[in-house]
Amino acid sequence: MTIRGIGTSSSLIVQSLLDTRGQLNDLQRQLATGKRANTYAGIGLNRGLAVGLRSQLSAITSFGETTANVGVRLELAQSTLSRIGDIGRETKANAVQADFQIDGSGQTLVQKSALNALGEILGLLNTRSGDRYLFSGASVDRPAAETIAHILDGDGARAGLRQLIDERNQADLGATGLGRLAITAPTATSVSVAEDVAGSPYGFKLVSVNSTLTGATATGPAGSPAAISVDLGVSNPIAGDKVTYTFDLPDGSREALTLTATTSSTPGANEFTIGATPAATAANLQTALTSGVGTLARTSLAAASALTASNDFFNIDDTNPPQRVAGPPFNTSVALVNGTAANTVSWYTGEAGSSSARSTATARADQSITVQYGLRANEEGIRWVVQNVAALAAVTYSPTDADAEARNQALQDRLTTALAIPTGTKKVEDIQADLAGAQTTLAAAKDRNAQVSDTLNDLLQQVEGVSSEEAAAKILSLQTSLQASLQTTALLFRTSLVNYL
Repeated sequence: MTIRGIGTSSSLIVQSLLDTRGQLNDLQRQLATGKRANTYAGIGLNRGLAVGLRSQLSAITSFGETTANVGVRLELAQSTLSRIGDIGRETKANAVQADFQIDGSGQTLVQKSALNALGEILGLLNTRSGDRYLFSGASVDRPAAETIAHILDGDGARAGLRQLIDERNQADLGATGLGRLAITAPTATSVSVAEDVAGSPYGFKLVSVNSTLTGATATGPAGSPAAISVDLGVSNPIAGDKVTYTFDLPDGSREALTLTATTSSTPGANEFTIGATPAATAANLQTALTSGVGTLARTSLAAASALTASNDFFNIDDTNPPQRVAGPPFNTSVALVNGTAANTVSWYTGEAGSSSARSTATARADQSITVQYGLRANEEGIRWVVQNVAALAAVTYSPTDADAEARNQALQDRLTTALAIPTGTKKVEDIQADLAGAQTTLAAAKDRNAQVSDTLNDLLQQVEGVSSEEAAAKILSLQTSLQASLQTTALLFRTSLVNYL
């Protein structure tokens, strides 16, 4: 007789024990890992949601890494810009307080300081964050600025700033040293001053004449090239009468030359002697005008010329090469020409395209927000400080030059105004404000992403995770059930045929 039930029941009991043991092992794994399953398949219907949540969290993590990297770059850029702004202000303050004492190199102590300041600025503009140059626009793999030696003194066949200043000075002063003006006597009682060539970019430009000379007639500027005429007529002026000529200079500044009539036979600076006749007086006026214009040319015009040459050298991009005097000869030139890569140093060596500087570097702060934080060293706010500090550092004086101190004062006066940042000129602080906006956006995105990340992690935990208390309770329940099953099974397996019968 065959008894089948016992064997079949035993198999089912063993399988039940194995299933229970498997459940217990899985619950123990859940308790140890906090995860509902090792695979998405084990999650069940929520596996698609879990995949989506993890994708979103991965993107947020990526945004966080980007925000951190860009944050470091922005902090470095802000500190660099702050220092450049400070250097501009320090140079301005030094220029105001300076005494004129030149050393063997032909420069003052303030100019020596400006030379060191220029070197520091160029070093700052070559700041890197990792392997990225911050002020090179889109060309993050190359420095933003040339060396100070090449910028000031050139590189072989390529001219530097000092050569451009010298050439421009020759062109502005002209062959006669009168700032490209011709001073003549059209009649015995008249004096005329005229620009040498209509439309020339060099030298003085006539603005106006204002006369209180008794009996005289002042006209102009008129004609092409422009001219001003003062005719004394048939009577002499009286002592103290004045005539004032006003000129525009290449850097946009304006100068006035006032000549005063005197009865002294040894007139002082900017005075002319009243002669025995109007013709004699006119001759003396012509002499005084020639002397006064010459002095103004060697001082104010020379200073304005240096600043103009510096602007022509530094104010460049891909479509605006440095501007140079057409020549030689330079003292009769009437035009500017483009400098080339073969004959002129380019101080800015980064990318110089027509797009906005900020657009050369972008970062995505989250799914919907992108910030722009690119920088170019040739941006006006930065370049303005560079070109003015460089002009001061580049000029030299001769100890035998009687006009050196006055020319230095004229240069310092102009630099003081320039480094105060004229209205309409972009400032370093304007660039900092742009970057501050990007920093604010990144900070807001970082906080927002952190909040979203916390929310998504909580939801993911609900989908993938398990409650440790629930798992522990189930383990205890299964252990109790398993223990009872094992005891029952043990009794069952001890049952024999004799016992059964």
